[in-house]
Amino acid sequence: LALLREVGGDHKAELVDGEIHVMSPTDDLAGRCAENVYLSLRQHEATEGGRARGDDHAFLVELPGRRSFSPDASYSRGGAAGRRAVQGAPDFAVEVRSAGDYGPRMEAKLARKRADYFAAGTQVVWDVDPEGADVVRAYRSTRPDVPDVFGRGAIADAEPAVPGWRFAVDDLFR
Repeated sequence: LALLREVGGDHKAELVDGEIHVMSPTDDLAGRCAENVYLSLRQHEATEGGRARGDDHAFLVELPGRRSFSPDASYSRGGAAGRRAVQGAPDFAVEVRSAGDYGPRMEAKLARKRADYFAAGTQVVWDVDPEGADVVRAYRSTRPDVPDVFGRGAIADAEPAVPGWRFAVDDLFR
């Protein structure tokens, strides 16, 4: 929570390599996509348990180069953390690309972040590209470099992190 106070509480931030990485606000399309995933996860939570979280939640981890994550949406089998940040990584993390999240430098940054997620214990990371033909790339800790790809019209999943949950890719754009 000290990290959040240091950036003023109005910004999303992560602690990476000893530096605070303040993240710019999410654009409307990316924000809407993340919200739609969160709402679906929240429905799953109501019937299956676990904990769905939307944007701006802090997950504190102990990795050599990273101390926190702040995914666009997430799900953990554990329950509420109350008035403090969540200790440990989520089981499932969703990263939705904003307009500036493209190019070779960003691809390398996203690959490193996925590796950090997996090192911290996350089982599945979605890389959501609202502008691409391959809208959802589901990276799994068991095959971190070979994503399952879901385009428009497909039904995506986050197995084994969110057992039984399915998400229609077209619902990203509702």
